[in-house]
This record gives sequence, structure tokens and C-alpha cells, in this order.
Amino acid sequence: MADFFELLSLPPRAVLDEDLLQQAYLKATRSAHPDQAGGDALLSTELNAALEALKSPVTRLKHLIDRHSQTAWRAIPLDDRLMGLFEKLGPLLQQSSAFLSRKQAATSALGKALLSSEEMRLREALEALNEEIETQWQHLESCLPACDERIALSDAAVWPDLQALQARFAYLAKWRAQIRERLLGLML
Repeated sequence: MADFFELLSLPPRAVLDEDLLQQAYLKATRSAHPDQAGGDALLSTELNAALEALKSPVTRLKHLIDRHSQTAWRAIPLDDRLMGLFEKLGPLLQQSSAFLSRKQAATSALGKALLSSEEMRLREALEALNEEIETQWQHLESCLPACDERIALSDAAVWPDLQALQARFAYLAKWRAQIRERLLGLML
């Protein structure tokens, strides 16, 4: 697999400015696009993969660790903050799943109307939990610049710390998707 940072002429960093990433991508794809004279379909595909991987902290950190460290992957347990979110998420997903089954089974207007207050309660609880997840996401993002400084100083201890951050981002990304899916189900 190509080094996506190198492919886009970007420094290997935990933090990437979205505009800078987009500019680097556009610059690289101008000549590589298969519709251009001398374009290269394989290179264009790799550039698209690079953009997708580097957009998200989850995949960007994984790629950074895979390509720029010798650190073996390990299981990362949930810290207390994430465990608290998970303890809220599990029951809420179960409740909303059970509710969606009841909502689907309701055939009369009265039956559906009787479910509206529970639906609103579940929607509000999911939205509140999503806000907590967003707060935690922003906290993790605020840790990334210090990691970049440590990478620049060749601090080998940064890589296990980045692995832990990557795992936490991955948990949060999965939970965000689960909440979005349930909220969508509640809206239909």
C-alpha cells in the first residue's frame, strides 16, 4: 500500500487541515485523472483512497501508525469516559430497537399516536448521547497537535499513545454511526 501522506506531498501528521488536504488532493489529481491526457487510472484510484483515508482521524491515525512506526497493534481497553458512554449507549440502542419493532407493528393511527411520547424521549436521549460523543471526539482531536510535536521530536513513545487515540476515535465513530442509524429509524 502506498504512503498516502507521500502520495499527496503532505507531511506525516496526526492533524491535517481539511483545506490543505483538499488542495493537495486536487493538485495531485489534475494530472493523474484518467480523463486527462497522460492520466493514470491506478494513480487516480490511489489518490482517491488517500483522500478518504486521511480525511478521518480514525483512518488517518491507523495509516500513520502502519506506515511510520514499528509498533505492533494491540487491543485498547475502554477508558472510564468511554466506558461511561458505552454503558449509556448499549441500553439505549436496545430500547430503541425494541421501540422500532413496536412502531412497525402498530397499524392504526391511534396505536402510532400512543407511541409518540416514547419516540420523542428516545430521540432526545439519543441526541443528548450524540452530543456527549461529539464532546469526547473534540477532546481527542485536541490531543493530536501534541502528538505531532512528539513525532517531530522522534519520541518513540508517541506511537502507543497514537494507537490508543486511534482506537478511541474508532469506538466513537462506530457509536456515532449507530446513533445516526437509530435516529433515522425513528424519523421514518
